Amino acid sequence: MNLYWIKTPQIIKRLFSNQVWDIPNKENKIYLTFDDGPTPEITEWVLGILKENNIKATFFCIGKNIKKYPDIFNNVINNGHRTGNHTFNHKNGWKTTNFEYLQNIELCQSEILSRKLSGLKSEILNLFRPPYGKIRPSQSKKLQKKGYKIIMWDILTADFDESISKEKCLENATQKVTSGSIIVFHDSVKAFANLEYALPKAIQILKEKGFVFDLIQ
Repeated sequence: MNLYWIKTPQIIKRLFSNQVWDIPNKENKIYLTFDDGPTPEITEWVLGILKENNIKATFFCIGKNIKKYPDIFNNVINNGHRTGNHTFNHKNGWKTTNFEYLQNIELCQSEILSRKLSGLKSEILNLFRPPYGKIRPSQSKKLQKKGYKIIMWDILTADFDESISKEKCLENATQKVTSGSIIVFHDSVKAFANLEYALPKAIQILKEKGFVFDLIQ
């Protein structure tokens, strides 16, 4: 049994309204995001698909991956995409003390700052996405006091779920999208079988529906 929502319910958005679940607008703008990179070959493949379609996206990166693959992280920036913090070790906030969780986030942020190329400092927006979407209210409050904007999602493609078909992943990515939707994919090894099939097709379907892709501000 899959214990997740594809479309985040309004009641969840209201209960946790201090977190960003979508970005309402009247221009049919939607927001592609990618978690868990940078990953060799996979992140580069994603960058290629986005470039072909003239789309900018936001990548929530794991600090240890940035440290291991700095050239790929730099490629994300050089291609005009936005980057965000996804902790250094993909930490689950529900299973981590506040001190350890915040320390892990700052470790990732230090890696992001050290890898940012000169002239791109204005792109550092302190965006954060909690791995698994699991973060305690106390952790959220402390992060916001530090100036972080916590970015959640409206649409979960579930590309990471190896029990679903690639066709189901595509359906997840396109069926319930509305203006302002934040859509989550993963540029990871685990997700790639579904991602490789669903991402190019989802982009075309969503374009045909009149949606415009934009960066999270």
